[in-house]
Amino acid sequence: MSAALHQLGVAGLATALRERKVSAVEAAQHHLARIRRHQDLGAFVAIDEDLTLARARAADAQLAAGNAPALAGVPIAHKDIFVTTDFPTTAGSRILAGYRSPFDATVVRRLAEAGAVTLGKLSCDEFAMGSANENVAVPAVGFERAVPVRNPWDPRRIPGGSSGGSAAVVAARLAPAATGTDTGGSIRQPASFCGVTGIKPTYGRASRYGMVAFASSLDQAGPMARSAEDCALLLSAMCGPDPDRDSTSLDRPAEDFSRALNGSIEGLRIGVPTEFLGEGVAPGVRAAIEAALAEYEKLGARRVEITLPRTELSIPVYYIIAAAEASSNLSRFDGVKFGHRARDYRDLADMYGKTREEGFGDEVKRRIMIGTYVLSHGYYDAYYLQAQKVRRMIADDFQQAFAQCDLIAGPAVPSVAWKLGEHGDDPVADYLADIFTLPASLAGLPGMSVPAGFDGGMPVGLQLIGNYCGESRLLNAAHRFQQATDWHLRTPGGFEQ
Repeated sequence: MSAALHQLGVAGLATALRERKVSAVEAAQHHLARIRRHQDLGAFVAIDEDLTLARARAADAQLAAGNAPALAGVPIAHKDIFVTTDFPTTAGSRILAGYRSPFDATVVRRLAEAGAVTLGKLSCDEFAMGSANENVAVPAVGFERAVPVRNPWDPRRIPGGSSGGSAAVVAARLAPAATGTDTGGSIRQPASFCGVTGIKPTYGRASRYGMVAFASSLDQAGPMARSAEDCALLLSAMCGPDPDRDSTSLDRPAEDFSRALNGSIEGLRIGVPTEFLGEGVAPGVRAAIEAALAEYEKLGARRVEITLPRTELSIPVYYIIAAAEASSNLSRFDGVKFGHRARDYRDLADMYGKTREEGFGDEVKRRIMIGTYVLSHGYYDAYYLQAQKVRRMIADDFQQAFAQCDLIAGPAVPSVAWKLGEHGDDPVADYLADIFTLPASLAGLPGMSVPAGFDGGMPVGLQLIGNYCGESRLLNAAHRFQQATDWHLRTPGGFEQ
């Protein structure tokens, strides 16, 4: 049993734990050993084996007493954008070096209350700003300097970002699940690149309290795991109102997303935007998506051609709004209360300047400068205000589409994962890779990526987008697809044993 522990997903492992076929301590030890063995991926930035095993023993006590919650003993890892009391939090940045939070993020707390056992914290692009997990300033466990996370399917390639560490550990079977955050696609894009399942719920479904802010009107937490069934279990624990701590939290009760997983999809109308399969999509990606859509038609769903005419505008709109909000949010990192502070400075203004110069990476500085510019006097109306108007139009386009269909489908990303360093100093190349994930983020809609095939040996993700609070329908559609296919069960070479 122990030899195959890492091949069990959340649902399978939770069942094995409840049936006492394996203990939580055994599950934790097994995954910790795999983490040590595969440190070269650069995925973990903090682990504490003693703490993890103590949590596992507590879970075993609950299981033995018969009063264990749904995820008791299931190992999980957290993206280093969520604050935690027991592990350091850096958000991938030097400016938060040495920071320890006095509280846990709501998502972390809720998963702990559901019984999940934390394995450690995961590498991410600095302040979640990136599409490749190459904007990293914090050394991973086993490294003396910062390194990008590597894709388990091909270590010469990126895992995607900003939740690249989360996607990589699930793909490599170092953890059955991980938390991620999605601002413009940072769950769905790396899930696609690494061949795992990831879902971004409706904006406000999961509390943002304790999630280090990048762009407050866009940031949303979500789970990454092997399957839609696993994601449904995790999302059920993560979501729920948190009005006392997060003003953007939806006043909507917690929901059991696994309840409707085996519902029929006969007659389900799947909208396919013409913009999502046009020029710029790699032929191998298009072929995989077409095959996935054909599979849905075999299952009884109906394909409907739709249009999202402002898809291309989502890139400039997103990078204006997100940069503006980042400029505001990151102003708190100035060396006064926490994190890095410059050693030598003349006065307060000099301390601010030197601290931020030393603490922030190039991409973070770039977005702060862009955001400050578009919010400045004389440019606010021309850029920021116009971007907000187009954002509303993008959301309206989706509502017109949902009058014709129940779900929207297409590729999560136009290509498979590119090689490390391939985009060099061209940030726009990274930005363009988000073209299919950005529209749903701007509209606040739920979206997910589901493994749907391979192109040149690298995974391809099918993106499914639902209407507001339509997570159950999304997860059911993904689950039925995964019952008919085995793409989500494939393991990268070298990580099977």
